[in-house]
Amino acid sequence: MRIGVPLEPAQGQTLVAATPDTVAKLIKLGYDVSVEAGAGLMASYPDELYEAAGADIASTETVWAADIVTALDAPPASRLDLMQPGALLVARMAPGRNPNLVADLARRKVTALAMDAVPRISRAQSMDVLSSMANVAGYRAIIEAANAFGRLFTGQVTAAGKVPPATIYVIGAGVAGLAAIGTAQSMGAQVRATDLRPEVAEQVESMGAQFVAISAEAEKSDDGYAKEMTADQADAALRLYTQEVGNADIVVTTANIPGRTAPILVTAEAVARMKPGSVIVDMAAANGGNCELTVPGKRVVTDNGVVILGYTDLAGRLPAQSSQLYGQNIVNLFKLLTPNKGGEYVLDLDDEVVRGITVITKDGETLWPPPPIKVSAAPAPVQAQPDPEEQARVAAEAERRAAAKKRNRTIGLAVAAVLGVALVLATPPAMIPLYIVLALAIVVGFYVITAVTHSLHTPLMSETNAISGIILVGALLQVGSSHPVVSALAFVAILVASINIFGGFTVTHRMLGMFRKEGE
Repeated sequence: MRIGVPLEPAQGQTLVAATPDTVAKLIKLGYDVSVEAGAGLMASYPDELYEAAGADIASTETVWAADIVTALDAPPASRLDLMQPGALLVARMAPGRNPNLVADLARRKVTALAMDAVPRISRAQSMDVLSSMANVAGYRAIIEAANAFGRLFTGQVTAAGKVPPATIYVIGAGVAGLAAIGTAQSMGAQVRATDLRPEVAEQVESMGAQFVAISAEAEKSDDGYAKEMTADQADAALRLYTQEVGNADIVVTTANIPGRTAPILVTAEAVARMKPGSVIVDMAAANGGNCELTVPGKRVVTDNGVVILGYTDLAGRLPAQSSQLYGQNIVNLFKLLTPNKGGEYVLDLDDEVVRGITVITKDGETLWPPPPIKVSAAPAPVQAQPDPEEQARVAAEAERRAAAKKRNRTIGLAVAAVLGVALVLATPPAMIPLYIVLALAIVVGFYVITAVTHSLHTPLMSETNAISGIILVGALLQVGSSHPVVSALAFVAILVASINIFGGFTVTHRMLGMFRKEGE
């Protein structure tokens, strides 16, 4: 079968549904690929690269007449007129919001797969275009915010004075929110984030941001999104949003559920509390926006100097990366549809992923909406309650071990003290200052080493090789001493320092080997 990759007809669309890299992968699955002339130019993919990947450059009519057409969004009627009955159209369609499109595709008997309807289950993540685009959009949201903010994100201490870091508040810690958090953190800002799902707090904090919990969280629904909140929950959330927004320099909102109008999270009152020069990036602008003052597709400046960015093409502002991710989502879908790699797709409606994205079948049957797929976290293991007698036995055993450890430590200290006194009495008076220096060195070394984080112990071992070398030289000079105690200590020093040196270099060599590529 032949796959057609068209030049997107929508005005201003910079993305393309396949890149030279993904074209080569589709060809490996057995498909022939035709790319419309100039389809990838806006994403920096000239026709020559597609030809080198094995595709042929074709006209608009040829591409749309292919057995399979992969596009970004549902095409207009003028392009659908060029498709053959029974052909397969793969694109973002928003079928829940476009019943007329669904009816038109059924009338034309065009098999339609909606890439924006991929179910939220683990094995479908590699095909989830919403997540792919949200990841890029979250990154770009921070870049746009930095451009509009006009100040540094990171704090600095300069000769001219101290510059505080920017404070960023992210509402929603899904794919887009986490991408925004990671980008803002890497630029040195102080980031706070809120999500209706308390289970994402660990993810937020693992990225270095502070999670701000809502006093009354919404429950998670079967489709993976948060359930609609009650009136009390919504009021509590809105109060928190208003407070946090007023204290932030930059606010990023990401509450965007497919097929629904975006909820208002940032009111005009909250915007009025923000400082002049603050920025709001509304990532839900395409569905109406999370900010009451957002104008989709526009940059708005309020009366109090707050900049509100309602851009609806954040992913499109990084077209090369976004096209590659979208194209890879398409490849992953065709890997599922082409189990035999023979260039013939199989529409297995018993597969929950295929069934979830199928809008129209080959004979014109409408299968939208699909049956619901439950998405739920694995239940936490039930902890068995221990028997009271078992609890008492475990407590007694722990107490016995603690007492034995304390006793052994006391005995060890006593023995060390006796040996120390004996050593001092058997040593010439001229050596006493050296023992004092040794004792101080041991104490200082102990506290210095224990203060170093574990992740730096291996590099620290390498640095101590130089110190061990000094000890080795000094011990070699003293091993021939006429005093038996000095000679014995020098021999022990030689043995320990040698072990430390050779062991340290061995560990360092192995550590560096972890970073070498094969063949180097």
